[in-house]
Amino acid sequence: MLTFSQQIMNLFNQFTLEFILQAAINTLSLSAIGCSVGLIIGFLIACLRQTRHRVFLPLRLVAIVLVELLRRIPFLVTLFLIFFIFQGLGFSLSFYVIALIAVCLIASAYMAEIFRSGFESVPHTQIEAAQTLNFSYRQLVQYVILPQAWKVVIPPAFSFMVSFIKDTALASQLGVVELTFSAKILISRGYSSFLIYGLILLIYFLMSYPLSRCGQWLERRLAANAQGTTAVSRPNVTTTSVSTLTPP
Repeated sequence: MLTFSQQIMNLFNQFTLEFILQAAINTLSLSAIGCSVGLIIGFLIACLRQTRHRVFLPLRLVAIVLVELLRRIPFLVTLFLIFFIFQGLGFSLSFYVIALIAVCLIASAYMAEIFRSGFESVPHTQIEAAQTLNFSYRQLVQYVILPQAWKVVIPPAFSFMVSFIKDTALASQLGVVELTFSAKILISRGYSSFLIYGLILLIYFLMSYPLSRCGQWLERRLAANAQGTTAVSRPNVTTTSVSTLTPP
């Protein structure tokens, strides 16, 4: 049996490094694509839930049901459910694609709820003032809701993204070769569990820490901008609310 120092030397050969790098790329791509798609779809779902037009009522009900279900079903259950649904429909998809669909759906549900809370944090008087000025729904979201909702959306959104990098490890249960799955394979080849999981821990940290710092930087910047806006605002709140809503 190889000593610990010999295992370290063998770990950094070309084949093992390429194997770990590919697993890290799979983990990062699952997280990045899932969060990006979730950000877009979650925003659209939140906008849909804000509308009160009767035409969108069926879509709004479907969106609410899907969001509530996906937020309450464990990731692993969703993963296997999607796998068996596609298998029953006769689609032959790779494990990676199935895992990608699952992470996109889950990220969309959580991002939709994050955006919804951000939208609801905007004072209703501001929305009424914009409607009085005959803003379209696009103008209402673009010029009134989003600029004020970001400070509520950014912290939980980045916190979710950081935790989502770790949650993609469950894709290994389906056979996706990501970081956790690669660790199991390397340990089965005789490497020390402490050495391999220590390396995997370091890679997860290097992936998530910059994202966490970026979220903190954006949060501080938004807080500074909010303080600056408050400092120069006029005492007449009603007049300020209406006058600042005129789109460029």
